[in-house]
Amino acid sequence: MIDDSLLEAIEKMDKAVGHVQSQFTTVRTGRASPALVEKLMVSYYGSDVPLQQLAGFQVPEARMLVVKPHDRGALGAIEKAIRDSDLGISPTNDGTVIRLNFPALTEERRRDYVKLVKNMAEDGRVAVRNVRRDVRKSLEAAEKGGEISADELERAEKELDKITHDHVEKIDQAVNKKEQELLDV
Repeated sequence: MIDDSLLEAIEKMDKAVGHVQSQFTTVRTGRASPALVEKLMVSYYGSDVPLQQLAGFQVPEARMLVVKPHDRGALGAIEKAIRDSDLGISPTNDGTVIRLNFPALTEERRRDYVKLVKNMAEDGRVAVRNVRRDVRKSLEAAEKGGEISADELERAEKELDKITHDHVEKIDQAVNKKEQELLDV
């Protein structure tokens, strides 16, 4: 019972950490990265499709991303999706590929992105703590129901706190790494 609850907590906390890290990839640093656009939804023949399913990506230079659609008919829809996104980049279409030139970030914009990343990280920490709270409630209910002893509950709570601390630490490390990327010119 205790082991199952702790394993479930680890699994859910790992998902929360993974989600936060994947959110970080969508925040623009000074470099071009396919992760910035691959999740963009493109209206393709009446349905919304992630850009990564419609095109391939290349990074020929540090500040340029080339999007090569698998179907030339999707070129206009992809260009529109990029233009309408919050990236603040104007796509250049040459009839076969779309080029995205990423301008250098201003100091103010970098600071805004750092704030955004810190908010994302806080959301991740809250998610991890919510998992801890839910598992703790189920363990306390099991103790009241007589399924586990008070000593087992105490040991399980200490283990749960250690797991929670480890996952919050992973989020903190990811935030620090992303902040360094953002502030490096």
